[in-house]
Formats: sequence, C-alpha cells, structure tokens
Amino acid sequence: MPPTLVRRPISKDRFSAIFATAKSQTYYDPSSRGPGSHAIRSVAWNNTGSFIATGGADRLVRIWNPERANVKNSTELRGHGLGVERVAWDPTKDGGLASVSGDGSVKFWDVRSAKCLGEVKTGGENFTLAWHPEGTAVAVGRKVIVNDHNSDKILSNYRSILKDDHVIFIDTRTYTPFHTIKEPVQTNQLIWSHSGTALLITTGEGRVRILSYPKFEPLYTINAHTSACFCLEMDPRGKYLAVGGSDALISLWDTQDWMCKHTLGHMEGPLRSVAFSWDGSYVVGGSDEGAGLEIAHVETGEYVHTIPTTHPSPCVAWHPSRYWLAYSGDPMGLKIIGAAGGNI
Repeated sequence: MPPTLVRRPISKDRFSAIFATAKSQTYYDPSSRGPGSHAIRSVAWNNTGSFIATGGADRLVRIWNPERANVKNSTELRGHGLGVERVAWDPTKDGGLASVSGDGSVKFWDVRSAKCLGEVKTGGENFTLAWHPEGTAVAVGRKVIVNDHNSDKILSNYRSILKDDHVIFIDTRTYTPFHTIKEPVQTNQLIWSHSGTALLITTGEGRVRILSYPKFEPLYTINAHTSACFCLEMDPRGKYLAVGGSDALISLWDTQDWMCKHTLGHMEGPLRSVAFSWDGSYVVGGSDEGAGLEIAHVETGEYVHTIPTTHPSPCVAWHPSRYWLAYSGDPMGLKIIGAAGGNI
C-alpha cells in the first residue's frame, strides 16, 4: 500500500472557495428495494481511507472502494437479522470491521475475504459500537425492553415498559464479553479517548460521562446540553470534543479543562452524528431533519461553507487524510464530496 500523503491544512479564509471545487460521487446500491429500504444508518472510513463501510436498514453491511463507485467493486456482508445500527473499523487492521444490529448480534468481519470471523450475542438491541484504539476490545451499547412488575409505584394495575441500557465490553481476540456496565439513564453513543484510557458516554439527560479504562471508575461529567446528547466525536489531535444534542446544537469542548469553547446552532433538528476533518480544523454535523450540511471552523466557531442537499443527512464522516466528506440521506445512496475530483 502506498504511504499516506502529507497534506497541508486549508486556512479558514480559503476553505469555502477550494472546497466548492470538489466534485461529489454517488455510490448506489441496486439491491435496495423501495423507498427507504437501504436507508443508511452508519458510515465509517477505515484508518487509511481505502475503504468506507455503510450499515443500513436493509440488514446489509456494504464496503465501498471510494475510487470505484460501481457496486460491482463493493463487498456485501450479509448475516444480520435486523437493520445494521453501527459499523466500526479495527484501528489496527486495514480490513477488520465490526457491526451491531437490533437483532442482538455483534459481528466481526474480514472485509477482504467477506467472511464473518466471530459473533457475540448480547441479549438485547445493539445500537452503538466503538473499537478500542489498540484493537483489543469493543464497547457495545445495548438496550433491553423489560416489564416493570412493581407497576403500583407508577400506575396501579398496569405494567410499565422500561428501557434497560447496558454497555458490554468484548475481547476481540476471543470474541468473549468480559465486562458489563448498567447505565442508570438512556445511553446514546460512546467513544474511546485516543489513548484508550477513558470511555466517553452520552446520556439522555444531556450529560457526557467519562469513565477510566480498564477500571471503569468515574472521572468527570460534562453538562453538555439541556436535553439529550445523541452523538460525540473527538478531533484527531485530541484537543476538542464535539457533542451533538436533541436541541439541534453542537457544543465544542476543550479537553484540557472541559470548558465549552463554542456552541454551533445552524442545524434544524436533533444531531445524529458529528465529524472532524483529518486535521481537526473543521467540524460538521448530521441531522435527520432539514436539508444542507454546515461546515464550521473549530477554532473560531464560524461557519465557513454550506453543502446543499435535497434531503436530511443524518450520517457524516470525514476521510482520515483528505478533505473528502461522506454523507447519507441522498435517495440514490451514499455520497462522497471530493471523490470525483477537485482541488482538495
């Protein structure tokens, strides 16, 4: 594999003019049947940018070569019984991938051979996934719908349906769960710190909990939003944390003192994903309401470019070493800005 090119960041003043020259490429999956059947729920680049994976409502994981848009050049991974909620790449192996589904399974794949290497059943609906930076473990968010038999505490003679959230840790060398955390409130997404010594978890009460790893001790709690936090991402330098909420805001936090540096508010609905550019200079959020993607400059909090779209784009992901931006929401399928050419 050729070495990764060393690229120079684009300054804030020049970004919009240069990024506007980028041409988009559509990656259409003809196996989808009917409107929304291939609705993309997760998008992820591998660590070199040579592959991009999508997980969809049609139960499929598809691996695309960003430089070859024809579906014949992609790899289809089948095996989930319900929609694929999240995909994540092994940070230490170019072709290692994990996926989770509402069917209760966590699957580990070798995308080059299109084989499932292992599977773990969690006993609930899996909705989020993060791979430890050393590649030795994954953390999986799981929810279980249970009956509360102490219904008299809530409403006499009725059962109350409750959501029981857990985070399950799986050893990726043996495909064996080794620890479980029961979350007291709704859990939406989780990520590891770049060092792998901490786990950051969003909650339905607007907070981000930070736990040590592997001791799982509370380190810090960020009061990030006044309503539920849905997504989060740390910039490649580890300098800032972006948190997206149901209030249609992105908050940017300095990871040294956990102070809020900026609040970005040009979205029209709840944030479902946030992503930093490869150099950490720009951030974009994806929402399942409204149209258009707004790119902001991280240091100043200024919006520098708008990408027009015809539909909401809940999933966004920057290429790990280029100013290529992948996003979902187009009825034709995945789109990548920059993959078809331009001056970026």
